[in-house]
Amino acid sequence: MEYKVEKKSAPGRDEVEVLGATFEKGKPEDKDMGKWRQKLRGRDDKLRYLQTAERYWYSKEGFGSEKRKNPA
Repeated sequence: MEYKVEKKSAPGRDEVEVLGATFEKGKPEDKDMGKWRQKLRGRDDKLRYLQTAERYWYSKEGFGSEKRKNPA
């Protein structure tokens, strides 16, 4: 795959090289891609998945390397 490099003007500089699109055109072939509800068996599995996913947004202690000293 060949990457397209574009030249654009930048504030405070003349021109810089910017990497263009790096994706391949087309649609995914897997029909079940992104359908997480069908992959989980029961209600308990779905609830556990949602609780761990929402921990990122609603947690008080922070998440991984994104801990803040002062809350927003």
